[in-house]
Amino acid sequence: MAAPRSPTRARERERSHAPAAGSDQVHYWTLATSQALDTVWRMAKGFVMLAVSFLMAAVCYFRRLHLYSGHKLKWWIGYLQRKFKRNLSVEAEVDLLSYCAREWKGETPRTKLMRKAYEELFWRHRIKCVRQVKRDNYDALRSVLFQIFSQGISFPSWMKEKDIVKLPEKLLFSQGCNWIQQYSFGPEKYTGSNVFGKLRKCVELLKTQWTEFNGIRDYHKRGSMCNTLFSDAILEYKLYEALKFIMLYQVTEVYEQMKTKKVIPSLFRLLFSRETSSDPLSFMMNHLNSVGDTCGLEQIDMFILGYSLEVKIKVFRLFKFNSRDFEVCYPEEPLRDWPEISLLTENDRHYHIPVF
Repeated sequence: MAAPRSPTRARERERSHAPAAGSDQVHYWTLATSQALDTVWRMAKGFVMLAVSFLMAAVCYFRRLHLYSGHKLKWWIGYLQRKFKRNLSVEAEVDLLSYCAREWKGETPRTKLMRKAYEELFWRHRIKCVRQVKRDNYDALRSVLFQIFSQGISFPSWMKEKDIVKLPEKLLFSQGCNWIQQYSFGPEKYTGSNVFGKLRKCVELLKTQWTEFNGIRDYHKRGSMCNTLFSDAILEYKLYEALKFIMLYQVTEVYEQMKTKKVIPSLFRLLFSRETSSDPLSFMMNHLNSVGDTCGLEQIDMFILGYSLEVKIKVFRLFKFNSRDFEVCYPEEPLRDWPEISLLTENDRHYHIPVF
């Protein structure tokens, strides 16, 4: 029969197993905590990676959206500028020597000649600025008319005595010039029975605009009105066609005087001595109809323009620097009381406006 256990030994055994059980509990909670932290870390890492990926995708999207929006905005700005910006055919004043330095670079003989010519204008003729004029086959007419309007120059004396609006019909009914139906409106090349109506509207516009500008005494207001007028291509071309017709009318009038053996200005004798302009019809068909279309005004045309408008047109021909033809006047012998306007040209084809 086994002896009964001693209570003392049992208590000692319980005490020896108690630390082992506590150690297991500590290990269990440590492991559980570690696993929980590891799970939380993996979840947080996954969330951060997802957030970064989303952020990168958003950045790429907004970058593309920004580029696209910038491109479209630039296109619309350009479109609106082209739509509403004044397309001035006579630009604002720029410094003469700065313009020369920009346009004539290099060391070729022609470049050096042009630079010397511009320096001559600046130092000797006191021309400080230049207005660039749109380069087309109307630019001589544009340069002259712009200065007439901006300076407030009055009508020629002969225009004050006649109603110029009625001149187209006068040529037809009083002088029998039915050939005027072949008149061509620059690049439009319009001919036909309605020529008189179109010419009348052009001449009427010229009379109206000229009267309005001549009645304004404020120089700055005239300049502002010129900027408005010379940004409207349709109105501009009507004015230039009116000037062409005024030239044709004067040629016709002088031709009639010549037939009656009256003394006529020498420039018209030169005009009628040419085979291509021996009479008003040939002048119109061979020269005037091409103005605004395939060519501009020739030198003889500049004489007629100055005579018709009763202005002295002084032209600085820069490519003729250091010669007697550097500075010329159209006409050569204007009356003393005629107002003077100035142009400059680099090639006798295109003209700009000097500003003193």
